[in-house]
Amino acid sequence: MPELPEVETIRLGLLSMLPGLIITSVEVETPKSFPNDPEVVDSQMIGAKITDVDRRGKGLIIGLDTGYSLLIHLKMTGQLVFRFHTKTGAREGFGGGHPTDSLIGRLPDRSTRVSISFEDGSKLFFNDQRKFGWMKLVETAKVAEDSFIAKLGPEMLSPDFTFESFRLRLMRRKRTSIKAAIMDQSVMAGVGNIYADEGLYAARIHPATLVERVSTVKLKRLYEALREVMQLSISLGGSSDKNYVDAEGKKGSYLTFAKVFRREGQPCERCSAPLIKLRVAGRGTHICPHCQIEVKK
Repeated sequence: MPELPEVETIRLGLLSMLPGLIITSVEVETPKSFPNDPEVVDSQMIGAKITDVDRRGKGLIIGLDTGYSLLIHLKMTGQLVFRFHTKTGAREGFGGGHPTDSLIGRLPDRSTRVSISFEDGSKLFFNDQRKFGWMKLVETAKVAEDSFIAKLGPEMLSPDFTFESFRLRLMRRKRTSIKAAIMDQSVMAGVGNIYADEGLYAARIHPATLVERVSTVKLKRLYEALREVMQLSISLGGSSDKNYVDAEGKKGSYLTFAKVFRREGQPCERCSAPLIKLRVAGRGTHICPHCQIEVKK
């Protein structure tokens, strides 16, 4: 599943292309991927102008001038591919998501679930090999009430999400491992496995340490490290070296700068001890066994 920086990178690409476009038709190949009332689609989506492209957690929100929004989750293998014709007749555009040939090949193809056409002849394709992703048409005023959105905690990168808010929300899970707590999307939105490992390494916290046993000083260090590493990843186009690419079809470059994730066996840059991989909170976890010591009392 994409992590927040990957989704944010795709959002920025869509934001540069979609606003102002008017939808003329929607073709649905897989109803499961587009679970919407056809009458609502006809009245609120067809003829609508795109006003904005937003994000909440790992979900994308395409705003329409009809008072509705298209809520999208890419899940494991989703793609959003925008195509338009130039004055020379050449097909151009961008793609974001799971890096298959569909990003650059002729569309629609076997993975295409939904095709949205615009007044200027351009198209937005939602491709999804495994059919787990979806596009839901929701009243904009009720987006926050959607079952996916409603359970999300505050945005980790929001300017309003202060350290004190971070600390207090973690303390609601004080008997939980720190890694499980920061990855709980109801505690805060957007921290996935890669960023949890990197943030905990930077803060010198063992991921299995219970929240209540992490000092305020280290929690502050973790808060700052998580925000820094996620912002760095966005600036580099996301973390993906395997499953996700940015809005121009380029793989994210962050993992080339990762300090611990997928570097097991390599020396820690701080102490030279070999990095190891273990399992915490049900996920593969990368740490330095010398710099990150579990606090058990």
